[in-house]
Amino acid sequence: MLHLRSNCLRDTVFGELPELLRPSDLLVFNDTRVLPARLFGHRSGSRAQRLSPANPASREFLQGRVEVLLTRRLAGEEQRWQALVRPGKKIMPGESLYFGAAEDGQALLEAEVLERGEFGERTLKFLPVPDFFARLERLGHIPLPPYIDRKDTAEDRERYQTVFARDPGSVAAPTAGLHFTDEILGRLGEKGIETAAVTLHVGLGTFSPIRVEVVEEHRIHTEWYQVPEDTAEKIARARREGRRVVAVGTTTVRTLEYAAGQYPEGAIPAHEGEANIFIYPGYRFRVVDAMLTNFHLPKSTLLMLVAAFAGRERVLAAYEHAVRERYRFFSYGDCMLVE
Repeated sequence: MLHLRSNCLRDTVFGELPELLRPSDLLVFNDTRVLPARLFGHRSGSRAQRLSPANPASREFLQGRVEVLLTRRLAGEEQRWQALVRPGKKIMPGESLYFGAAEDGQALLEAEVLERGEFGERTLKFLPVPDFFARLERLGHIPLPPYIDRKDTAEDRERYQTVFARDPGSVAAPTAGLHFTDEILGRLGEKGIETAAVTLHVGLGTFSPIRVEVVEEHRIHTEWYQVPEDTAEKIARARREGRRVVAVGTTTVRTLEYAAGQYPEGAIPAHEGEANIFIYPGYRFRVVDAMLTNFHLPKSTLLMLVAAFAGRERVLAAYEHAVRERYRFFSYGDCMLVE
């Protein structure tokens, strides 16, 4: 772990975090859980076709392979999702997609493509089944970031979750939280450091680099979030008492800062909604006083957020130091405590 405080850089290890934080700090996590959101199946233009060896059309049907990455569940009781699809140019509204096969030859999951979105994503509506998430757990794969060029493994199902992951809905882990263990959480508690959790389901924007010349023109995706009652009370109390709010990860920063922007005149209440905040240099932070974060990809909104918090020159110096000292970058990499 790299400790960035003022203009000082110090190489340390994550196990020292409880000693580096103040006993009065409030440490806020993102307790989202990563879904096995990558599905492999087959496509067809007709809903009458099924994945069945007895189906005369099955040979033609099996040629239409498809990969789907569920990126965000849409509001409502139905299983409607935004998704990225491959092959992207061929899959059109009105088609049906099939995943897995039961003993009777029927698909375990079937989805209709409803529409195409502005970012190239599709809206899918899954046919009702009594155990949708159980089937997703059975059929789906952990959506490792694009720069991890291998298939997911059984080990990834555990390693790509934080120890405090609770609410399933993300397509990427809040990676700063991956460093925590039950032992570290116990030591934080022994020191008297208060903890709280928000939920932000990490979505498509995590994988979207900034491609525009003018930063303000970058369009960011929306992500569902929730601030529970207990967390709202702890944040309000910490701010009243002048204690620091320390955010674990950029997803927690986005959640807290977006929520504060919705209630600029007072304390953040318990609520839920959809956040689409884009934080870049010049932004004035309202809640977060310190943050723990991994090292991010160039031209990413996450790196822009860290630069907004710590200052562009400080962050560039920290990254140059990290490269020289052979820190590991990105999702399964090392982290930085920024004060």
